[in-house]
Amino acid sequence: MHTPTVSAEFEDYLKQNDITLGQFAENSGVHQRTLSNWITQHRPVSVQQLDRITLAMGLPEGYFYGLYIENYIINRSPNMRRIEPLLYRCAELDKMNAIKRIVGAIMDKLLYSSRLFDIAEALFAQERHAAALLLYESVAEGEKYQHSERLAFCQYRLFTIQIGNDQSLNLKAATLFEPFVERLDEIDQLDALKDLTNVYRSLRLWDRLDTTARKMRNKAEIQYSMKYQQNKRERDKSEKKLSRPLFVYITYADLLCASVYEAKGDYEQALQCTYAYANLDWVLDTDEGTQHWVSLFKDWSEGNIYTYKLLSGDLSVLNDYVNYIAASPDETEKEMVTKLLNVMMAANQYNIDVDDILLNFKTKIDFFAQQNPSADMYTQQVIPEQFARLGYELAYYYLYRGMYNVGFKHLMYAMLKSHIINNETYFINCMGLFLHFRMNVAPETKVQFLNLIEKVWLDNVEKNGPSDRRS
Repeated sequence: MHTPTVSAEFEDYLKQNDITLGQFAENSGVHQRTLSNWITQHRPVSVQQLDRITLAMGLPEGYFYGLYIENYIINRSPNMRRIEPLLYRCAELDKMNAIKRIVGAIMDKLLYSSRLFDIAEALFAQERHAAALLLYESVAEGEKYQHSERLAFCQYRLFTIQIGNDQSLNLKAATLFEPFVERLDEIDQLDALKDLTNVYRSLRLWDRLDTTARKMRNKAEIQYSMKYQQNKRERDKSEKKLSRPLFVYITYADLLCASVYEAKGDYEQALQCTYAYANLDWVLDTDEGTQHWVSLFKDWSEGNIYTYKLLSGDLSVLNDYVNYIAASPDETEKEMVTKLLNVMMAANQYNIDVDDILLNFKTKIDFFAQQNPSADMYTQQVIPEQFARLGYELAYYYLYRGMYNVGFKHLMYAMLKSHIINNETYFINCMGLFLHFRMNVAPETKVQFLNLIEKVWLDNVEKNGPSDRRS
């Protein structure tokens, strides 16, 4: 069967509309000689010229890309001068299938890996992640037996792109990426380990978090020691590749280890880790970025010292902690949620009346409860998980005090949030709390509950298929 060509389609257009090459050249801005050579000598036009031709013909952008790929990439020797601009245009127009066809046609030759990787990096910088992902996957597949640093970096990018709101998929992405960390550049390893710790923390995988955080700390300490044995030029070169000042990877590891001890109920050890990053006199840098992070860690350490004392049963610090929260007007949404969560955990654990505290923060809490779950900042993995926990702790507090309407409101929010992030443990806990107080639920809330359960079931069927396939 004869394969149609773009040039043949163009010739048909000219005949059907009784237009000369000269007239079309004037309308399109493509030189008449270029059009003539395209038709008579089959010399390919550039992607930019094809776009002008398509526009002059009154057709949608990218209309001829499928034929162009067939005619000039698949059926000819690959030419990166044609391929590269076409990849960028396909990314702009969200033509993912076209990108798949292009890379599928050329990636049997490893010599294209380097250029495709550079294009993927450019698309990643433009936040065209869907297109970049296809290129990273292609390069990774082509180099899977090479054990190269580029392969490891492709896997890092794939991990970064694939992290989203489904925690089960996040775990899969992290598990697939972790073996490649050691193949990265020593500096890139720090950011990779930081990103892995954020995922493990959101998943509450404490053993993995502890191991990864300590590994990050050890590597960062080595780099920090080496930094002050280098001259200034070498020092600047290494720091430009990091997303944070170097000392942050040491202090953040201490903060993460404290969270591991907290999860295990060892608040004394959590305090010791917190005291470690409270004292940052050893940090030698004095630039503005460093001082910003020093200030953040000092603030976090103050709050976390209150937290661990409070959770260990020292209720005398509760008022100081609340005053500390109230005196932090510029903190982020996540920080406020975390601090209120700490108050509610202590309140439920030690049966403390915090009605006055909740009243003071009612506006903030109502704001959190009204947020559209799909608008979560998924790139910050801890936020959705903290929202779900706060909703559950608020529901627990109110329900056990007989305040059923507000309690069930927070419980439904926590269930929905847990479903959004696909956290089965939180969802089951919420269901258990609902059933424990089911005799006190209002009819309309019961309907909402049943509708949510049905939605979860339908979502699961859509994702995994029905469990019983009847003949």
